[in-house]
Amino acid sequence: MVRAGGGLDAHGTPQRFVFFHVSNLRLAEAFKIKTKTIRPSLTMAQWTHMSQMLPHLTNETINNLYPPTAFPIEVRHFLAQWIEGQRWDDFALENVEQKNQAQALLDQTISMLQSIAQQTTNVVDKMKLMQFSKNMVGELCPTGFTSEPGTRRLNKSAQPQFQPFPNIESSFPNMQDLDCLVLKVLEVQNIRQKMHQMQEELNWERQNYESLQGRTHEETGESQKLQNHIQQLEYNVQAMAKKRFQLLKECVDCLDQCQTRLIGSLKAWRWGQHKATIGLPFDDNLNTLQTWCEQLLGVNGKLRQELVLLGEPMPELQERLGKLLQVLIQSSLLVDKQPPQVIKTQSKFSTTVRYLLGEKVAPGKPVLLKAQIINEIQARNLGGVPSDNVGELINNTAILEHNTSSKSTCATFRNMSIKKIKRADRKGSESVTEEKFALLFSTEITITGCDTPYRIQMISLPVVVIVHGSQDNNALATIIWDCAFSEPDRVPFLVPERVPWRMMYSTLNSKFTSEVMTEHNLDQYNQHFLAQKIFDKPDFSDDFSNILVSWAQFNKEVLPGRPFTFWQWFEGVMELTKKHLKEYWSEGLIFGFIGKQHLHLILKDRPNGTFLLRFSDSEIGGITIAYVSASENGGQKIQNIQPFTKRDLEIRCLGDRIRDISHITYLYPDFPKHDVFKKYFTGI
Repeated sequence: MVRAGGGLDAHGTPQRFVFFHVSNLRLAEAFKIKTKTIRPSLTMAQWTHMSQMLPHLTNETINNLYPPTAFPIEVRHFLAQWIEGQRWDDFALENVEQKNQAQALLDQTISMLQSIAQQTTNVVDKMKLMQFSKNMVGELCPTGFTSEPGTRRLNKSAQPQFQPFPNIESSFPNMQDLDCLVLKVLEVQNIRQKMHQMQEELNWERQNYESLQGRTHEETGESQKLQNHIQQLEYNVQAMAKKRFQLLKECVDCLDQCQTRLIGSLKAWRWGQHKATIGLPFDDNLNTLQTWCEQLLGVNGKLRQELVLLGEPMPELQERLGKLLQVLIQSSLLVDKQPPQVIKTQSKFSTTVRYLLGEKVAPGKPVLLKAQIINEIQARNLGGVPSDNVGELINNTAILEHNTSSKSTCATFRNMSIKKIKRADRKGSESVTEEKFALLFSTEITITGCDTPYRIQMISLPVVVIVHGSQDNNALATIIWDCAFSEPDRVPFLVPERVPWRMMYSTLNSKFTSEVMTEHNLDQYNQHFLAQKIFDKPDFSDDFSNILVSWAQFNKEVLPGRPFTFWQWFEGVMELTKKHLKEYWSEGLIFGFIGKQHLHLILKDRPNGTFLLRFSDSEIGGITIAYVSASENGGQKIQNIQPFTKRDLEIRCLGDRIRDISHITYLYPDFPKHDVFKKYFTGI
């Protein structure tokens, strides 16, 4: 259960809370944040204001505002920009559907604390931040579900547990960073100009001093004054040169820090794109990142120019700027629109590559990008052009073109196809649908103001190549596992062999809701049945949260007594719901995934004719009706109607089929079927 409310009082005191139920149904505070929705360009305004007030507050007041055991003041300080950039006002009181969003925010908070801790050079801060993140993992995790007959309860670790990269905007060099950097560069330029003027004056005065040598006593006194003035000018020039050198070093340090955060943002964008495959929300807008790339390139150019005008070699700073330039130019190539992650040979597909420094490309010869397909080993050893050709791509070149209206520079491969593929030797029971490839995009590019061309490249997300449509389902399973459970900055394309059930359930839930395009999540009954099915454990009271699920259990081993795997079965249900049952599911009319033991438990005391809709567990892509009827001995029994498949529902919709069955009358628990399904009846 998620609760949110509040805003800020007159003093900017935190009054926004995000809560989660704990196992005994008590509300526990997950984190308390002083914030409201503001534009990213105004970030940290509230914390800046609040930090000015803190010296005037008592320790008791500060501890009340930022309880050390719940949300320490250090966390508020280090994450100020990110916190104030989130859309807290989107949370609504008592909105159960937002528990996944709340979990994602908590996960991001923990991930960012760990990231900042790794980057900081202050050992004390590092230890504190790591401890805070551990505390949040241990004490603030949202809680989930344990089953008791006929009841819903919440327990730890049943909600989504992803491994998010830091929020993109949280990694941006903020406005203060860039403003500070630009001002420092301007100061360096001003000092150089003043030094030039001062040097000219010094040269003039030296000439005057030489002309006064050997003159009269009176002129000798004037000569002494001139000599003192020359000495003062020489001192001033030396002092300004020293200051200029120090400022140049500070500028390079600041540029390095800003670019490091920018590179982190580019990685975060790619990570978000990766996770979008399993249904997580993703903002694909690259305009802000492009602006930062262009601005940092401009600063780098000005600093390199200042080093040239310095008149004396500074190899250390020149080398640092050169490396920063190379990294920026190479990191600005992104796959904007990924190719399909399951590609059938001889089939057309498209993909788009974007270059964020496109407006800075030197005019003249068009920039031609080339695509080639590479295998997992080649992806791990990128650097030059792979020598071994593992596949043949048709229409694998595209020109980098600038769009003036969108201010983007892209190369679009519109009619690409894989003509043939060379596979690696498989080990054991490994299938061709488990082998991962990628598309490598590369070109040579020259940036205005740079003497030498740069070779740049970027790989796509992993793809699975199939030769027949029957392989599509298994190939998709490989991609789902990869996108859901891979780690940031992994070695391509390593994934764990086993993951905790809570992570698997989170993936199934996000994939299901995104594919069906519904806001109605799988509930805790659904989750528990799915766990029972994949683990083949019928005991209803088991808590599966931390039990490890293997890749084999997901999509290699068939389910007991069935000719299909867990993923094949789940994907069939997802497709059926997406195409024929979306409205029913979104309105909560379908109970969904429920086991027979649980089914008997909740229907056993209901009147005859009470029914519910559940997904078939005996065949792929079926929905059945379970209902209460009279038994031969005068008691009750629970029966299941033959499942309706995609083909059945194409002939006659679910609403009409329910209307046709006279002996089902009330949708569980007690809703007259004609009331809740009337709008789905046709031909009335």
